[in-house]
Amino acid sequence: MFEFIRTHQRLMQILLAIVIVPSFAFVGIGSYQSFGDDANTIAKIDGKPLTQQEFDNAVRTQLDTYRQRLGAQFDQKMFDTPEFKQNILDQLIAQRAIAAEVLHRNLSVTDSQLQKVIIDQFGGPGAFDMDRYKAILAQQGMRPEDYDARLRRDLALQQLATAVEGTGFAPRSVAKNLSDIVAQEREVQELLLPVADFVPQVKVTDEMVKAYYQKNSKFFEVPEQAKIEYVVLNNDAVASQIKVSDAEVADYYAKNSAQFTTPETRRASHILIAVKKGASAADIAAAKAKAEAIVAELRKNPGEFAKLAKAKSEDPGSAEQGGDLGVIEKGSLVASVENAIGKLKQGEISDAVQSEFGWHVLTVTELKPAVVKPLDVVKADVADLLKKQKAAKKYSEMAETFNNTVYEQADSLKPAADKLGLKVETADGVSRKPSPLAGAALYNNPKFLTALFSNDSIGSKRNTEAVEIAPNTLISGRIVDFKPASKRPLAEVDAQIRQRVTIEEAAKLATKAGEEKLAAFKRSGDATGFGAGKLVSRGKPEGINGLALQSVMTVDTSKLPAYVGVDLPGTGYGVYRISKVQQPAAADEAQRKQEAEQIGNLIAQQEMAQYVELLKSKAKVKILKPIASATTVTEVK
Repeated sequence: MFEFIRTHQRLMQILLAIVIVPSFAFVGIGSYQSFGDDANTIAKIDGKPLTQQEFDNAVRTQLDTYRQRLGAQFDQKMFDTPEFKQNILDQLIAQRAIAAEVLHRNLSVTDSQLQKVIIDQFGGPGAFDMDRYKAILAQQGMRPEDYDARLRRDLALQQLATAVEGTGFAPRSVAKNLSDIVAQEREVQELLLPVADFVPQVKVTDEMVKAYYQKNSKFFEVPEQAKIEYVVLNNDAVASQIKVSDAEVADYYAKNSAQFTTPETRRASHILIAVKKGASAADIAAAKAKAEAIVAELRKNPGEFAKLAKAKSEDPGSAEQGGDLGVIEKGSLVASVENAIGKLKQGEISDAVQSEFGWHVLTVTELKPAVVKPLDVVKADVADLLKKQKAAKKYSEMAETFNNTVYEQADSLKPAADKLGLKVETADGVSRKPSPLAGAALYNNPKFLTALFSNDSIGSKRNTEAVEIAPNTLISGRIVDFKPASKRPLAEVDAQIRQRVTIEEAAKLATKAGEEKLAAFKRSGDATGFGAGKLVSRGKPEGINGLALQSVMTVDTSKLPAYVGVDLPGTGYGVYRISKVQQPAAADEAQRKQEAEQIGNLIAQQEMAQYVELLKSKAKVKILKPIASATTVTEVK
């Protein structure tokens, strides 16, 4: 039902792919909001001010977006950077420059154009209903004038985007050549020189080991690590100490029975005898008489309701369904009809009921009475709810005690744990950065780790302050044993280095031998030693290593056979002989069409990006306040 509200947004995809501008920033085509003089102005675009307040609002809204997206992981300090602020400013400037161009070009949308778009969104001419239009917008928190202004703005911007996008296309010859390159097939033979074949030739000396150790010392560093203790206070820990009695459960159940009641549902049908707005008294009376005649007929044969609805109802939306209105939700129908349905028994035929649409004959086709869940069924849920309510209240009391105790008795976490009924946990191998191996462990939180690995905490091994790592979740910890970063001794890693040096030296020998063979093959054109030929393409590597395939498909083949050599890390060296180049017998036209569209889209986006930069230049942007000092937004929790 609400899809029409979002439809116009898709018209802007090309433009918004280049300028990512939050909706809060746009004030309007042809007008810019101002909140003061130049002292309050950050920049001027096309002579119009961009104010401090507008910029601050943009920053806040962007922060709110990230806060919702990141949840507990959100840290405003991550965004308190000149780069973040500059990005917001660039977005606002680009949008203002585009809006100025729309104004200068007199790109406008007439009332009739706007009306046509809105009517089409509601299903086309003849089906538009102003009341329904207003109701749907109201459910989205919008007024008709707000939506009309937004749609008018977006349609004007679309004219600009379409004009630029239309210039971006790939000539057929270019698109065909690129498609041919992608689809091209080459017959290739492979000669591999594996690293393992050259290992016996390598002799690793002590000097080579020592040199590798010194040159690659960072590989042998052991990061700082700590064994820690920590205590967590959260809702789960509090709830585990809460008891709820059967009497409390029964009392809550009695006082909140509505929560455990499935309300009555009614499915209804109607027959409408329509009356036009402004109809005469005679027409209204005639329609009523017609409805009353149907009432009389149905009361003799209630089972004929659906049949009569199809034949006589003047409601096109329900007549074909035998008058079925579905399950009636409160407020979904006009009051007089809804009230009448609420008084009927199942199968009963109503009197003729008047509404602004005409006269209705009503019946309830299905009635499910309200059902109250027994206490035994919901007892566990009620107990859990009461536990959470009590825990939320008790948490604030315990949190104060937790904060005070870990601070005042900082030599141990045991006093706080004993006082609050908590458990002292331990963890080993903890470092100052969150570890992927620790996953969602509560101690693996960046804020807590920062406090834990402070100089004071490391030096004194005292408790950290209580750190809030999530809503209603406090943690305090202390370092029990700390190992600073160190370097593993050479003797400990000697065997590991010898193995690594052996592989590296063997790879060098493989490359040297491969390059010699490659040079010989290029002189002779020989195929001795190569494997069987394979027909490969960029989309069908046929077992060829990815690095090798890239070289095979890009090497010059103006003279065949062509040869190319490729270092294959961890494998050895490969020599490849290309003896044939061809296009597939049958071209995939659908694929070619898709590729041509992709090329055209890339060109269009590039031209749009260049056009936006041109508009910014045309708008004579003046920065009046350095971005680093432009704003300071207080974090809102």
